[in-house]
Amino acid sequence: MMRARRWAPVLGSLFFAAPMVYAVIAVEAPAGYDNLSNGFESQTQFDLDLAEFNNREQIADGLGPLYNAQSCGECHETPVSGAGSQVTELRVGRLDPSGNFVEHSGGSLINDRAIDPSIQEQATRDDTIIAFRSSLSILGDGYVEAIPDDAFTRIQANQPPTMKGTILRVPLSEAPGQTRIARFGWKDQHASLLSFAADAYLNEMGITSPLQPSENTSNGKSVVQFDAISDPEDVATPSAPHGTDIEAFVRFMRSTKAPARDPVLAASPGAQAGAGVFHQVGCDFCHVATIQTAPAGTVINGGTFTVPAVLGDKMIHPFSDFMLHDVGTGDGIVQNGGQATARKLRTPPLWGLRTRSRFMHDLATVSYEAAILRHAGEAGPVIQSYRNLRPQQRSQLMQFLRSL
Repeated sequence: MMRARRWAPVLGSLFFAAPMVYAVIAVEAPAGYDNLSNGFESQTQFDLDLAEFNNREQIADGLGPLYNAQSCGECHETPVSGAGSQVTELRVGRLDPSGNFVEHSGGSLINDRAIDPSIQEQATRDDTIIAFRSSLSILGDGYVEAIPDDAFTRIQANQPPTMKGTILRVPLSEAPGQTRIARFGWKDQHASLLSFAADAYLNEMGITSPLQPSENTSNGKSVVQFDAISDPEDVATPSAPHGTDIEAFVRFMRSTKAPARDPVLAASPGAQAGAGVFHQVGCDFCHVATIQTAPAGTVINGGTFTVPAVLGDKMIHPFSDFMLHDVGTGDGIVQNGGQATARKLRTPPLWGLRTRSRFMHDLATVSYEAAILRHAGEAGPVIQSYRNLRPQQRSQLMQFLRSL
């Protein structure tokens, strides 16, 4: 990983060896697109939680009044439940006279659906910043959650001065007053899967929970008269204090396997050579190939979760540093981190790349090469190195990307 140029054979292919390791010898995290548990929970419980993940919520369940989808699975199902999709969400805002971002009344997210036409959200002519964002895969996110904070700071320290990722510390919904290095969401909004799940349940399906107990507004106006279900709608129980659905979603995410590479393509000479080209031009400065999760028994998320053996001491290959970077494609939206993050986005993990038909945060690019050439800003030197490649090297790099 990074400029060390040390190589480690894994799964019949070459991954870049990571310098951030611990005393315990790590093993590969299980990978696959089979909707089978990684061992965090039994297959029986996994199947139940998967069913809840795909369950279509109704108004009687608390759906809305504003929402984007009726189930988690609507936006995470290619090629299996939990993966990404072609679905995007809309965020808007404007700049004030000083050039600072001002979000749309009620928040930058414009929900595409409403249970009543009178509260349908819409952008206005004042919203001059318009951004579409794709739904991200959550496969393997249990391992991402288990990455220790110091792994990010070590990765950042190894990046060139002009390409150092922005690290944000964000609050943990389940541990008031505590923060952790963010890693989830296009703007690194969350550091834990509980925080992420509660936020998504509210913003994507309009269902409140103990962690997010208040409904969103419609263009800044209350929707209380359209909300017939008392809040929080996802009811807590002694065994699920954060909400029965929320905790089912989190169990499911922590139980998913990492996205798997194509074993045949990964072992091909072209892809093997392409892995070297990926490293040679510097793609792995940000698209970090290999990261080790924290040792089993490590307490994270403000003391609320202990990393179990099935998630701890695992080597994962996300091809991301999970930090914010300005590579010339930023959407102009500010959510956390201040105005300096407006043009920055989280490095999208490349694991599972072969399962996607559209690329980049807005899904506006449909070829690997076009996606590479959209990069600028911090990635400028890397893109120049790519342009200097011989045709054969470019072809090898594309073979490597097709294997991910």
